[in-house]
Parts: sequence; structure tokens; C-alpha cells
Amino acid sequence: MKRLGWVWDSVTAFDNLLLAYRKARRGKRGREEVARFACELEPELLRLQTELREGRYRPGQYRQFTIYERKPRLISAAPFRDRVVHHALMNIIEPPLDRRFIDDCYACRKGKGVHAAVNRYQAYAQRYAYVLKLDIRQYFPSIDHRLLKETLLRRIKDPDVLALLGAIIDGGPPASPEGDFLFPGDDLFTPLERRRGILIGNLTSQFFANLYLDDFDHWLKESLRTPAYLRYVDDLYPG
Repeated sequence: MKRLGWVWDSVTAFDNLLLAYRKARRGKRGREEVARFACELEPELLRLQTELREGRYRPGQYRQFTIYERKPRLISAAPFRDRVVHHALMNIIEPPLDRRFIDDCYACRKGKGVHAAVNRYQAYAQRYAYVLKLDIRQYFPSIDHRLLKETLLRRIKDPDVLALLGAIIDGGPPASPEGDFLFPGDDLFTPLERRRGILIGNLTSQFFANLYLDDFDHWLKESLRTPAYLRYVDDLYPG
């Protein structure tokens, strides 16, 4: 698989940062931090561009709150300027990497979504009598930083892009108060030695959630030749 390379100039181009700002402000124009950024738009974007190109950019402090939809979820909201960076990065790297995902991966992708997943599931249900419903316990909090970075490295060779992705992965607070649960083979020092968890609320986290299980998706479809299979984030339906 050919790795994506040498796109850093595109990520940090002023036009791309401007587009990223416009995407990040959607539905949020009335917020104070967005209005402050907009009042000094050109200087803010130029400052952000300089920090990125000189390697001085660091993610800011997250605002965390809990929502209750079926179950409590800890949401982490990045500062507005960081959300601009997230959009700038995804504008460039997501389209070529998204094309490598299996067709039956449905979450947070253009032309996919819940309704498309339900329609596909119903079509499979007409052909196959059984389905095995799986999900991953505490999926976002359990994502291993080292494994995620290794997955990114197999797909991207641009060192500056990888460094920025690493800063985003490592730059947040714990993804969940339950983030230190143990897996078979772990010991009490494992949570200290290997960080886990990506933040619910980041644009990049939606992409990471699809990417993290992409190799597993291809293994099921191409190596095991599972005839019916779809995934929505961490909900898996092999049939």
C-alpha cells in the first residue's frame, strides 16, 4: 500500500487554514471564542500557520462535560483554534485515506451514515439467517496510542503530519475516568507505560475510530471472506 506523503505544505497553506476556519465555525458563530478569532482572522491564521510550520504548535486546554444519551459520555471540546487545525489536517489527509476503508464502514463518512447502514443491514438480513452482533467495550477510551500511531505510520510517511497527529493524540486529558481498566496480559504498570484513549468530541477522533479497526475490517472481508459484514464505529455485524 502506497503511503501518503509530502502534504505538509497543503495542510498549512493559508487557503486551507481559511477553509478549515469556515468549517470549524459552522453552527458556532455566536460563541465568544469564535467571535474573537473572527475579529482578528488574518493575524490568527497567520500565527497558526507560523506555529505549525516552525513546529511550535501545541494543543490547548480542553473543556470537558458529560452528556447523557442512553449512557453517560464524557465530551472533550478543544479550543476553537485547535478545531481549525483539526479541520485543516482532515481536509488534506482524510479523502485519500478514506478511500482505502471498506465500503461497509458507515460512521462519519460522506455518503454513509446511520440510514445507509440500516439499509445495508436490512439487505443482508434478507439473504442471511444469522448475524453476530459485536461491540467493543469502552471503545474510545481503550484505543491504544502506540497501536494507533503505528497504524498511521503504515499509511502516512510525511513526518510533519505524523508529528501533528501524535501531538493531537497525546495532547488531551484522560479520555474517560474509566480509562485505566486492564486487558488480559496487562499489569498494574501498563496504564502508565502505554497511554490509551482518544477524546470524544474531536473531529480527528471520528477519523481515528474508523482507521483503528480498518485492518481488522479488511482481514474479515478479504482474508476470511466474510460474505456479509458492516461496521458503525465499534458496532460490528458479521453475518
